[in-house]
Amino acid sequence: MNMNNYDQVIAVTAGDPAGIGPDICLELSNHAWSNKIVVLTDPFVLKERAKNLKKNIKITEWDPKKINTGRLSENSLFVWPHYFKSEVLCGLPNSENSETVLSSLNSAIDGCKKKIFKGMVTAPVNKAVINQAEYQFTGHTEFIANNTDTETPVMMLATDKFRVALATTHIPLHQVSSSINKEKIINIVDIIHNDLKKYFNIQNPKIFVCGLNPHAGENGYLGNEEKLIIEPAIKHLKAKGFSVEGPASADTIFLNEEKADIFLAMYHDQGLPILKYKGFGNAVNVTLGLPFVRTSVDHGTAYDIAGTGKADARSLISAIETAFQMVN
Repeated sequence: MNMNNYDQVIAVTAGDPAGIGPDICLELSNHAWSNKIVVLTDPFVLKERAKNLKKNIKITEWDPKKINTGRLSENSLFVWPHYFKSEVLCGLPNSENSETVLSSLNSAIDGCKKKIFKGMVTAPVNKAVINQAEYQFTGHTEFIANNTDTETPVMMLATDKFRVALATTHIPLHQVSSSINKEKIINIVDIIHNDLKKYFNIQNPKIFVCGLNPHAGENGYLGNEEKLIIEPAIKHLKAKGFSVEGPASADTIFLNEEKADIFLAMYHDQGLPILKYKGFGNAVNVTLGLPFVRTSVDHGTAYDIAGTGKADARSLISAIETAFQMVN
């Protein structure tokens, strides 16, 4: 493979520079696809981190205006420079660098819009640190959706063939009930159905839907969101020919792993603990419903091990490989 097959190039944002993002990005050299990715970050940070970790990685600066194609030499990475304004220290988050973190994200998104990149992969950021810089940021999923006019992004995590999608993403628990409605559930299932078919070659996805309340509401005695919102949505979807089951209690629904292609959880911590227990470190975060492919890691910035050599790059590598599978 070489960079001349330009429409297959994928952007990789390195995330918070004080975390393990630079560490795991250094592990992206010497793969079959290494010369078809471009890392968006500060090359000086990568070089310094490589020095700390005793890695001999050559940085080849990449410019979208020049499109410097060609085969990479061994132990090399293409890097699109985005320079940080303040000092970067391992394990010490610095909100003054949030502007550059977001700039790299915007460059990747813009590159995808312009077809420079076929998709993008994101290393972890810290939402609190970005908000400390007075940017409203609830997560990659929402940020990318806002910058692509995507009305309903769907967050899905997958490990092997076990997949969990979310009806709501990064919101407080007390807002979940008021954030779901029949139309939203219908729209999300439609996006899941179409994107599993489009990107994963699952022709008629079997979608199992969680209830919101314990025991899926216990026929209304433990909450009525199932009867008023989720059940009518599922009835509508079944009438349209979708293979959808539920709502079922979240404490037992995941026992249907062999039957389901994907589970739809109502909120973040209803579905993701199961997914991460099954495959943490190998799982991939995929945003469905976007105009291009976007995948990410299943973990956070891990400031405590940044620069120590203990960071595990498996999730980032899986995210990149999943992105290539999706674009192809």
